[in-house]
Amino acid sequence: MQIAVLGIDLGKNSCSVVGLDAGGRVILRRRLQRDGVIKLAAELPSCMMAMEACCGAHYLGHKLRTQGHQVRLMSPEYVRPYVKAQKNDDRDAEAIAEAATRPTMRFVELKSEAQLDMQSLHRARDRLVGERTALINQLRAFLLERGIIVPQGRRKLELHLETLLAAEQVSLSPRTRLLIEDQRAEWRELDRRILAFDDEFAREARTDEAARLLTTIPGIGPLNATALVAAIGKAETFGRGRDLAAWMGLVPKQMTTGGKPKLLGISKRGNVYLRKMLIHGARAALPTLSKSETPLGGWLRDLAARAHVNTVVVALAAKLARTICAVLRTGQRFEMRAATVS
Repeated sequence: MQIAVLGIDLGKNSCSVVGLDAGGRVILRRRLQRDGVIKLAAELPSCMMAMEACCGAHYLGHKLRTQGHQVRLMSPEYVRPYVKAQKNDDRDAEAIAEAATRPTMRFVELKSEAQLDMQSLHRARDRLVGERTALINQLRAFLLERGIIVPQGRRKLELHLETLLAAEQVSLSPRTRLLIEDQRAEWRELDRRILAFDDEFAREARTDEAARLLTTIPGIGPLNATALVAAIGKAETFGRGRDLAAWMGLVPKQMTTGGKPKLLGISKRGNVYLRKMLIHGARAALPTLSKSETPLGGWLRDLAARAHVNTVVVALAAKLARTICAVLRTGQRFEMRAATVS
């Protein structure tokens, strides 16, 4: 069999594979375990191995690449239009193989072991932050049921709990008081674990060259820098900075038809975590940047005069994404230019 493209529809235990020849005809259909896919690929001459960029794809991709095959990962949303008729695993594998042959297809770069490790750490930290937020909301609800209203802010609630539990006369039942103390201990443990992740990210940002370059950009700290490097590497898959901003969902969504352009809000495509972190970084850097006598500061002041502050924050985040792409591709530090005097 002269297989030119092997489409692999990944499953948790079993995978469907479809092989196409150079003319695009299906010459192989099989259903294999994950180990069986590796054994089948070892028996085939060098060809293109196509998969969706989903869980386990990077591990299998590295295994197939060591066998001399050309690995192509694609976003599932780009594969979906190639599924013919009814959807099943064989049809999905065939669609994956066909989509990989298109000259305009956009592929996902294989991530290294270090990148996968860093992404896992960020996801674990994000889960802990979510658990802490849920715990704080539950604490507020318990206190509100007892007529105790605490101002907004995590620190204010923490101080209020210390004062409340230290008082001799507490308007709480003994059992509720024990519950509040137990939840406060859980809160402190979550803080400790999140802080441990933050310290690890800070150390990584100091030792990794790409992350250290990103921290020279306003609004990009160790957390953002390590997450970006883990997700996009050196940004070699993006042709220009705007492509990175579009991949993060920071550009307007288009509804253009009949030659009449119509731009809506941001598309919110791509990685939700990266977009959230970049917008938080832009919001933190906005007050300082808008006061600076630089071209960026002048642009922010002009935009703030005619747009809502949230719009300005997202626009700054999109500009930071372009800057991130330029810094990673050139390997040069970011330097703020002074405004020219006319």
